[in-house]
Amino acid sequence: MNDFLYHIHQFKDSLYRFSLRIVGRTDEAEDVVQEVFIKAWEKQEDYSSIQNTEAFLVRMTKNLSIDKLRSKHRRAEQLGDEVMKLGTTATPEKNAEVTDTIERMEDIVAGLPEKQKMVFQLREIEGKSYQEIADCLDISMDQVKVNVFRARKTIKEKLLKADAYGL
Repeated sequence: MNDFLYHIHQFKDSLYRFSLRIVGRTDEAEDVVQEVFIKAWEKQEDYSSIQNTEAFLVRMTKNLSIDKLRSKHRRAEQLGDEVMKLGTTATPEKNAEVTDTIERMEDIVAGLPEKQKMVFQLREIEGKSYQEIADCLDISMDQVKVNVFRARKTIKEKLLKADAYGL
């Protein structure tokens, strides 16, 4: 494998998870990542001029994922069990409780505005720094912080409201 392929291949899993959060279907997320790698391969001559390869790849993934959503005229569906596997040592009641909480959380995240959803995914799921997110999404650090704050606040409020009503 040449150096270029080796370098970009390390981002495959995080790009897949990021795309999956946007498009909501494993097959479509796989297609997006494949398209990103094809486009990156086609631009490998420009590789030396790219300052942040990960930001470049995430930006392409974001754009292709959003294009895929728009072309299908549909909203992202819930993530499947592939995002979170439950342990086998927990009781059935605990597993059901955890599953319900995860499903509620996925519904809430899916309902967030697109920018909040993307920033939340990159920060909380992928563990990116604020600066990395700003670079990847080509937005200011202040916008990243505001969107993370708003996403967390919305999720917290809706989870607390659901718990209060016993949903």
